[in-house]
Amino acid sequence: MYIYDSVQKTKREFTPLVEGKASLYVCGPTVYDDSHLGHAKSALVFDLLSRVLKANGYDVTYARNITDIDDKIIKKAAESGKDIKEITDFYTDAFHKEMDAIGVSRPDIEPKATESLDAMYELIQKLIDSGHAYKTSEGDIYFDTSSDGEYLSLSSRVQDEDDKLQRVENSLQKRNPADFALWKSVKDNTITFNSPFGEGRPGWHLECSAMIEKHLAHEGAEFAVDIHGGGADLLFPHHENEAAQTRCATNHALANYWMHNGFVNIDGEKMSKSLGNSFFLKDALKEYDGEVLRFYLLSTHYRSNFNFNTQDLATSKKRLDKIYRLKKRLFGLADCTDATPFKESLLKALSDDMNVSSALALIEAFISSTNEVLDTAGKHKELKRETISNLAYIEKILGFGSKNAYEYFQFGVDAHTKLQIFDLIVKRDEAKKEKNFQESDKLRDEILAFGVNIMDTPQGTFWEKV
Repeated sequence: MYIYDSVQKTKREFTPLVEGKASLYVCGPTVYDDSHLGHAKSALVFDLLSRVLKANGYDVTYARNITDIDDKIIKKAAESGKDIKEITDFYTDAFHKEMDAIGVSRPDIEPKATESLDAMYELIQKLIDSGHAYKTSEGDIYFDTSSDGEYLSLSSRVQDEDDKLQRVENSLQKRNPADFALWKSVKDNTITFNSPFGEGRPGWHLECSAMIEKHLAHEGAEFAVDIHGGGADLLFPHHENEAAQTRCATNHALANYWMHNGFVNIDGEKMSKSLGNSFFLKDALKEYDGEVLRFYLLSTHYRSNFNFNTQDLATSKKRLDKIYRLKKRLFGLADCTDATPFKESLLKALSDDMNVSSALALIEAFISSTNEVLDTAGKHKELKRETISNLAYIEKILGFGSKNAYEYFQFGVDAHTKLQIFDLIVKRDEAKKEKNFQESDKLRDEILAFGVNIMDTPQGTFWEKV
């Protein structure tokens, strides 16, 4: 398996710290607002990575944090008059439901900042003791970037004057303009924590380093984790600062491999709340099935910037429809787990730095060739078995095709209408059993009036939206 390392800027063969195991840490959401497409893209990328690692036989430990201590959360609480925990619980729950809707598996470990304060205090103290951090007269604690000879090695940045001017916050208290807060002394009425360093709040960069040390780091290992991931916007300063803290406080580097997914643009323009084009995932899910969004957002390579537009989404949906139409042809047949050449080829493509373009091309060719053979005379028993096995593998590794083949085509029909259609189908089945064909035809016409097609199969009557 090969992974593109964002730091070394090359594809590297994956060699885990512990044979047969893989540890993955990904920066999760700050829970003060609804998730947008950028959150969805990143979550999907690392969900896919976890699946590919498992398909390659690794025992994966996947951690993704929840940032529930942040100035944005405090601001939201002040503006809304709500309790901070009420806000963070609400948006954490919403995030989980939206990730479920697009097929993102829950991580094995989901630490929260509020549950990791002792680990943060320990890390800060180590940095102070080793001379890499200092406390100001106002009670703030900063990481001394000049004490770290490897600072900026992760992002390969050169600290220029513009950077320095943009980072002059508390410049009179900081030794260097680039120094960043590990602990912020707070003396107002907002949320604070009683630490060994006084009342205050932890710095954002500190949180992930502490949670990685607490949950994933192995004593004596060269790196805390195998893989650290997140959006490309996190490489600097967040991941740069994480890496600096960890190597200076411990006897290991933070991660062996660094992976970053590209940005999401809306109709060619970078997605940004300040620009008013931040497409919330909850709104997209009202218009599109979650699996359609999953297929679309994963349809380009994870390192590329993704341009979201409705025309490409419609085209992408048609590609996913082909999987379900093939699945529908085999509806009711038993599943099987046979090894097939297709599975080997698909895993090989995805093991090459998650080459999803090659993977989707393989799927398209498989669907086309299978349909061609199924269209010819014959029972095709072995082909059907192999096809079912291949479809199950696509579902397992890519998360496409997990729904009932008929129900997938019912998206957009509200729950009340679905109940009406169900009741009519039951009545039609009863009329057919009683050989009351005039009544059954009348009921069929009533069903079709909802803008759906019905299919009578050996497994029963099914319908789909036209």
